[in-house]
Amino acid sequence: MREIDVKEITKTVSQLFQEACYYLPEDVLNALKQARQTEESPIGCNVLDKIIENVDISAKEQIPICGDTGVAVVFLEIGQDIHIAGGDIYCAINEGVRQGYAKGYLRKSMVSQPFSARTNTGDNTPAVIHTTIVPGDKLKIIALPKGAGSENMARLAMLSPAMGRQGVIDFVVNAVDKAGSNPCPPHIVGVGIGGTMEKTIILAKRALLRRVGEPNPDAEVAELETEILERVNRLGIGPAGYGGRATALAVHVEVFPSHIASLPVAVNIQCWCARQKVAIL
Repeated sequence: MREIDVKEITKTVSQLFQEACYYLPEDVLNALKQARQTEESPIGCNVLDKIIENVDISAKEQIPICGDTGVAVVFLEIGQDIHIAGGDIYCAINEGVRQGYAKGYLRKSMVSQPFSARTNTGDNTPAVIHTTIVPGDKLKIIALPKGAGSENMARLAMLSPAMGRQGVIDFVVNAVDKAGSNPCPPHIVGVGIGGTMEKTIILAKRALLRRVGEPNPDAEVAELETEILERVNRLGIGPAGYGGRATALAVHVEVFPSHIASLPVAVNIQCWCARQKVAIL
């Protein structure tokens, strides 16, 4: 059995969040450049130019792409043949967040007692951690800083099964329409369908991890993604909400079987600043 020390996990998490906040993934940047080429609105073009310029400055100066450096969301894929040595893996991750946000001069945004005192925790912990056990002897860590502007636009519906495919499309498009400029378009729309209430929400968040525009391997789901994207981009919200074609860069849908009496659907929107960084130990 392969052993991984928690100190290595802490060091990795710290570095991942700093790099995620400084460097926009190449697939996201390419999607933004493609949107700039097809955008017809002069104001929309100007917004996209500024976004692309901002990304370049952030990388060169190693400063956050966005002032909202988000909730520290971590997706873990733990190989069943590894042993975590030297401490608790969740404590190690939170220590990595603590160190990374301090060393990187990243804004600390987490507050305790969110319904009352809302006291800042001072180090952006605790992280929100989603864990999956997988075959093998590797540990995959995905750092996803998630800003509040887009996260606040998340939506959940427990649809009647009779509403079917069209009901799903209408719900997603309506959610994006009501969100307007709040999630900083052009954005990525993550959609979860099926499972239970909590499962479909996690599916929607996990959908954001896919490379921008990479279709779901299921042809029927990929067709659904294409139709929703077309309808979303006909809304005319455009870059930063100033109007135009580029409201969404992509729609990613993840599906899970559901109960015969249920059709859960969740929407989790990611702003244009779709930051994430991956490491495999």
